[in-house]
Amino acid sequence: MNLKQIAAEKAVEWIKDGMTIGLGTGSTAFFAIQKIGELVKAGLQVKAVPTSGSTEQLAREFGIPLTTFAEAGKLDITIDGADEVDSQFNLIKGGGGALLREKIVAAHSKTFIVVVDESKLVPTLGTFPLPVEVIPFAYEWTMEEINERLQADFKPRMKDGQKFVTDNGNYILDYSFGTIPSPTDVQEKLNCLTGVVEHGLFIDMADIVIVGRADGTVDVLERS
Repeated sequence: MNLKQIAAEKAVEWIKDGMTIGLGTGSTAFFAIQKIGELVKAGLQVKAVPTSGSTEQLAREFGIPLTTFAEAGKLDITIDGADEVDSQFNLIKGGGGALLREKIVAAHSKTFIVVVDESKLVPTLGTFPLPVEVIPFAYEWTMEEINERLQADFKPRMKDGQKFVTDNGNYILDYSFGTIPSPTDVQEKLNCLTGVVEHGLFIDMADIVIVGRADGTVDVLERS
């Protein structure tokens, strides 16, 4: 069985009847959505909020009832993947381009469960490119200011020869730091820049990290 699938199906065990849940985006979240769909078919009563158009489509295909933000209130649980997780439970997310919606949904959840395979565990964030979502208007100026402020070299994400466009109609800039010794410092610098919509640093947000190991076991790590 796929390591992501093992971990994702473990995460689904936290879901109880009557909950309102957040559904992440990406290959790991797919397995959780698939399992939730099986449980719904078997009688589980839940309502869900998707974090992207692709996740919404998957939820409908698997028969998971969706709800609106106005009706949902505080979500009980959100299950999502991550591109990197450090020892302090800080994350880099956004490889799939849904970081803004993922962060909004995670921030409005009582419990945020992150599902990864062991290759995503790192001592320090930064090997995976850090995504920053920016508005298209004057994005060149925004990119220049980010690069100057962080002494970095962010570049627009491309897809099929065109700039990648998020579900929100924005662009994403990516940069591989190598290491990010102080994610909080980078977060603070990005948060105050005009034109930046959101970034892929998820600091102090994950409550539980579920890790699929190569030997088929699953570790459940909880933030103290």
